[in-house]
Amino acid sequence: MLAKVTAKNQLTLPKAITQAIGPVDYFEVDTQDGRIVLTPVRIQRADAVRAKLVELGISEEDVTKAVAWART
Repeated sequence: MLAKVTAKNQLTLPKAITQAIGPVDYFEVDTQDGRIVLTPVRIQRADAVRAKLVELGISEEDVTKAVAWART
């Protein structure tokens, strides 16, 4: 299959390729031995938020209290 780079340096992936990998909005882009390698990335936004809260030491109870305070 061929894919053409547009004047705006954009690339459209063939439908058969996108159907084979399933729905995805983002790709990790890399080069290896003169090739462009696209790896589908499925971002789990809720997981990223939870991880950041853990990193900051914010508990579920802290969030509940903050929401209750904001609603008063």
